[in-house]
Amino acid sequence: MSAPKTLVASDLDRTLIYSSAALALTMPDARAPRLLCVEVHESKPLSYMTETAATLLTELGDTAVFVPTTTRTRKQYQRINLPGPAPKYAICANGGHLLVDGVSDPDWHGSVMARLATECAPLDEVREHLAATADPSWVRKHRVAEDLFVYLVVERELLPEEWVKELAVWAENRGWTVSLQGRKIYAVPKPLTKSAAMRELARRTGATLTLAAGDSLLDADLLQAADRGWRPGHGELAEADWTAPAITALPERGVAAGERILREFVKACDGQASI
Repeated sequence: MSAPKTLVASDLDRTLIYSSAALALTMPDARAPRLLCVEVHESKPLSYMTETAATLLTELGDTAVFVPTTTRTRKQYQRINLPGPAPKYAICANGGHLLVDGVSDPDWHGSVMARLATECAPLDEVREHLAATADPSWVRKHRVAEDLFVYLVVERELLPEEWVKELAVWAENRGWTVSLQGRKIYAVPKPLTKSAAMRELARRTGATLTLAAGDSLLDADLLQAADRGWRPGHGELAEADWTAPAITALPERGVAAGERILREFVKACDGQASI
């Protein structure tokens, strides 16, 4: 009889890995842990995890099917160099691309595009609305990601809270979701989900247990679809005091939360292995 198989689908940014800005928000100098840089772009270090977290991730990769699960584009994801065994699978663009050995599965991407064509307002309508309503005084960049969704890079302290609320209502009526993460505002089609891609990988791998973690509104469906899920003490979900059955809300914030999440993943995998 083969051993039980566990699939771990985890968000990356502000869940397992942290930018310098995210570190500054949550890490007191006096107790700062040793960090490992896991992302460099244009010769500049961008993202980190603690050395302890890196050890735990390596251990996890030896006992489970670890699937990095991100809203990042494929190009942005490929800048990351995580410790441990190279993941065979990754979920990028919020579920729009399912990577197998670094290459997007064309059948999966085709099925996603077919759903978007019939289940929500078109990308161009949303992009044009953002261009028309977002004030250049607080917008730094307009971006279209993988021809799937759009996001703005903003000056967070200048961003009007009321504008974000109005955008969320406008998008909801057109089958889109709005998520505010750090300096980025995402507008993402509702049919574009991390959970659907995770379910497909669970089917392909024959996983008998699925675990997940994430901090943002765009991770809620992933957490709910998993057998067990964890969210850190920071981020959109924590600010909304969001929870659901089989979800553990952790008190830790920042890199300490990333470390705790990986400990919980390893513990759950060890428990599954002993069954």
